[in-house]
Amino acid sequence: MRVFVPAETRVGERRVAILPQVVSKFTQLGFDVHVQSGAGVHAFASDAAYRDAGATVIEAAHVGGAFADADAIASVRPLDYQHASRMKAEAVSISFLSPAADVETVRGLRDAGATGLSFDLLPRISRAQSMDALTSQALVTGYRAAVVAADHLPRFFPLFMTAAGTVQAAKVLVLGAGVAGLQAIATAKRLGARVSAYDVRPASADEVRSMGAVFVTLDLEQLEGAGGYAREMTDDRAAHQRELLAPYVAASDVVITTASIPGREAPLLVTRSMVEAMSAGSVVVDLASESGGNVEGSVAGEGVRFGEVLVWGARDVASQMPVHASQLYSMNVFALLGLTVADGSVFVDPQDDVIDGCAVVLNGEVRNEAARTALLGGE
Repeated sequence: MRVFVPAETRVGERRVAILPQVVSKFTQLGFDVHVQSGAGVHAFASDAAYRDAGATVIEAAHVGGAFADADAIASVRPLDYQHASRMKAEAVSISFLSPAADVETVRGLRDAGATGLSFDLLPRISRAQSMDALTSQALVTGYRAAVVAADHLPRFFPLFMTAAGTVQAAKVLVLGAGVAGLQAIATAKRLGARVSAYDVRPASADEVRSMGAVFVTLDLEQLEGAGGYAREMTDDRAAHQRELLAPYVAASDVVITTASIPGREAPLLVTRSMVEAMSAGSVVVDLASESGGNVEGSVAGEGVRFGEVLVWGARDVASQMPVHASQLYSMNVFALLGLTVADGSVFVDPQDDVIDGCAVVLNGEVRNEAARTALLGGE
């Protein structure tokens, strides 16, 4: 069996699907690991390191054959049509793959008779925890969000008591207490800030308090959706929530927003007027910028100023820490790919509940409803 790791082609993507230090794990599964030359360069993994780990490095001129010969292809971003359509029948592609947005990838997998497993759709069940790339990468983005905020804030995060007087700790408000939010809380606390947080889900209060932060309680109905995600709310409720959050936002030196619903546009949590009510020099980090933004007017990949407040819009945040992001992702790939190995060959079992949940395409059959709808719209 052969697993191929191509170089990522999306601008800004610095992660790699398999690092040299985990090549031996794939070998133990029965895979020969083939890696495109330069695939790990942005994660500081050289071609020599891959060779030393037992992998075969494929030069750019031979990449086309590598796609055609592989039994499995591991990437971070989804393959383009050209490469997906070159895969051999019943081969497996593992990546982040949005069924509705990555239509050309789905079409390529279908045309090749291949299988596409998406981390975006991985079921939130106990046996899939080691495969949960959304969670592992959210850990990275949450940490990074707090570090970015501390870097841009023109004040200290911690409390200092000095002979020249006392410097008060920065006040940080985190909106959304999923994995990214909790990691942002933990990091801001370690940096010495006074942290509070809000989430619509009832289970979040205890989690927030366990991190040493204050949970903000609003006089609103709690919302919790499937898989532990927050579910969508009505426009009236959302407006009332923003009204109740406004004084907490205004009183904060830093606001970090992390709220998102998979496959949906991010909810608007903070309006421009709420940002402008913050004190001069304050910082807002919007981790949901790429999916529409939690903050009105935030721009993915850019810092914009509303008056004297900086709004930092996130883009490819996990890729800004490619070493550990790739390390975690490599183990997610290893765990998921392990489900496809049977008797020394790649076999995707549709009866497996994990495979059933994350298979967008299975041996050429488009199984995901959103992907089928998107395909019909483009043909």
